[in-house]
Amino acid sequence: MDGPEGSTGQPGPADRSHRSSVSSVGARAADVLVYLADDSMVPLAVENLPSLSAHELHRAIREVLQLPDIALDAFALWLVSPLLEVQLKPKHQPYKLGRQWQELLLRFTDAPDDDVAMDEPSLQFRRNVFFPKRRELQIQDKEVLRLLYEEAKGNVLAARYPCDVEDCEALGALVCRVQLGPYQPGQPTACALREKLDSFLPAHLCKRSHGLFAALRGRGAKAGTGEQGLLNAYRRVQEAAGSDSEREASLSPHYRAYLLKCHELPFYGCAFFHGEIDKPAQGFLHRGGRKPVSVAISLDGVHVIDCREKHVLLGLRFQELSWDHTSPEEEESVLWLEFDGDNEGTPVNKLLKIYSKQAELMSSLIEYCIELSQAAEPAVPQEAGPAPASGSSPPPHQRPQLRRQGSVVCSRLQHLSTIDYVEEGETIKRVKPKRTTSFFSRQLSLGQGSYTVVQAADSLEQG
Repeated sequence: MDGPEGSTGQPGPADRSHRSSVSSVGARAADVLVYLADDSMVPLAVENLPSLSAHELHRAIREVLQLPDIALDAFALWLVSPLLEVQLKPKHQPYKLGRQWQELLLRFTDAPDDDVAMDEPSLQFRRNVFFPKRRELQIQDKEVLRLLYEEAKGNVLAARYPCDVEDCEALGALVCRVQLGPYQPGQPTACALREKLDSFLPAHLCKRSHGLFAALRGRGAKAGTGEQGLLNAYRRVQEAAGSDSEREASLSPHYRAYLLKCHELPFYGCAFFHGEIDKPAQGFLHRGGRKPVSVAISLDGVHVIDCREKHVLLGLRFQELSWDHTSPEEEESVLWLEFDGDNEGTPVNKLLKIYSKQAELMSSLIEYCIELSQAAEPAVPQEAGPAPASGSSPPPHQRPQLRRQGSVVCSRLQHLSTIDYVEEGETIKRVKPKRTTSFFSRQLSLGQGSYTVVQAADSLEQG
């Protein structure tokens, strides 16, 4: 892959089958299948497929779906398989990249040779990682909103977007409204929810509920916790103004409400990458091993997510971090994230080591997201204007993030094994605490940033 725009990551919820997008390839014409977020297909008959660009295919899809111009920026073409995801640049040629798929797998994954030999990507029409959330709020077209909603819903149900239970219930209630219509008191809604619970809530929440259903079914007992919370949230879904027929015909307000709720999640719209981190050591001379994680990168920052526990381990805005990567030629491929913290009450620099063959891609994507963010919203000095009045609401694009105690979207630094450094004179040494400095040169340079970088020291030791 050339350049940072070709985002590569781990597979997502759309990978429900091992499928190919090119059914035939001839000298003149080919049938191409492009998959949408709801797993439906758009068949395209195209000429000269081997030289066709992603931009040309994108235009053909927009014409078939009759999407407005905003879709050019909101969506991108992706090559996706169970092993790897790649967001294509407009200039990329999907057919040629598909022919190079095994080379990409060998370069960017640790998949066994047998899996590499059998893997085949599908072409998918998905949200563009570089499409800002503030622009998403301006979309009025129902079909564009529906496609964004379907993709976000798939990420929530697959727990790719970790959510607190109450947020899962609120989001699931909007899915209920879309699929089942307005809540009607007295209707057998609970039965419908129970039968399709995994269509509304992530599987790890359904499992607990299903166990309770099995114990209570046939006794006339109340619904399980997950189901009851979903039912209560469904009752609270607000209907848009207008006649009954108008409200029933328009689902756009509910698509928009779902997306707005997802905007509160700090990793919404991210590209996802697979990696591993060291587990904290446990016991005397006990090596903790490694833990699989997802690394979510967007225009807003970087989040490291525990794949098994479905919660955030570390969330950093670009103002809060420095980063770099090491390539396999130097040593094991690693993405380094550096951020401020403390060690037994002493301020230190913390280094998180993320082992991943996609470290170079992650580093390039971080750099490109920072460039886009700075171009779109240049830093404003703090003295440029008065502070907002108390109680005033933030601009639409600065939506509040969840800050509940124990929320799955809050960082869990105690679950991380980091390398801590402090400054001692002109050198940077591994913790025997004092004050922090940074030895990475790559970071976001904003006037109001809270992070201070220093020059690298010759005597630096890496752990």
